[in-house]
Amino acid sequence: MPKPIYVLNGPNLNRLGTREPHIYGSTTLAQVEAMCREASGDWPVVFRQSNREYELVDWIQEAIDEASAVVINPAAFTFTSMAIMDALKMFPGPIVELHISNIHRREPIYHKSFMSPVVTAVVAGLGTNGYPIAVRAVRALVEAAPIHA
Repeated sequence: MPKPIYVLNGPNLNRLGTREPHIYGSTTLAQVEAMCREASGDWPVVFRQSNREYELVDWIQEAIDEASAVVINPAAFTFTSMAIMDALKMFPGPIVELHISNIHRREPIYHKSFMSPVVTAVVAGLGTNGYPIAVRAVRALVEAAPIHA
């Protein structure tokens, strides 16, 4: 059994489906989780959400030992958290930073991600459909990685 893919979600994403649907759509976080599990196929998924920065850091540190890949939507922490960025720098596998909206088409405050320089790839602007795309992408990256003895 492969190590799981961690899908981590930051603040206010627990309100998906009702939070600013004109930006984030009407899909709930529970529906996003189901999409990720379907996209992962037979690979296990650890799916979590927190409004607390320290919990996300703890989960990234857990992932260092327990996960094959990370998909993270840091939400507002994208633009403020050096702690999350530093934790991601320690993760040895592929990481996809994910945003439901295209942060570069929004107000200037949303244009500078602390995460982008330390992740493998960024998915933004595809709505919640970006989640299964990111899950399939990290799975493919893990499967393509050479095996180290």
